[in-house]
Amino acid sequence: MSVKIRMRRTGSNKQPFFRVVVTDVRRSNRGTFLENVGWYDPKKKGSNRFSLNTDRIAFWVGRGAIVSDTVRSLLRKIKKGEGTKSPEAAQAAPVGA
Repeated sequence: MSVKIRMRRTGSNKQPFFRVVVTDVRRSNRGTFLENVGWYDPKKKGSNRFSLNTDRIAFWVGRGAIVSDTVRSLLRKIKKGEGTKSPEAAQAAPVGA
């Protein structure tokens, strides 16, 4: 099974909100996912625009998951000190929701 870490849009019209999810490559963006590992809100300003669970992302990358370009850029921003690195980000939504 090929696994990818990518963003899934959940916001309404003109109010984008994204969840960072681990999913099978064959599934659509709106399909089921394996795990929710964070969120990103492009409408917010400042350093609290996104939160990622870097421990779980590292776990999945260790298992062979491919990280999308956008998620990779968010990970770089965390290394610079922007955004939040939290273990609670994975509990933002139940698995498969």
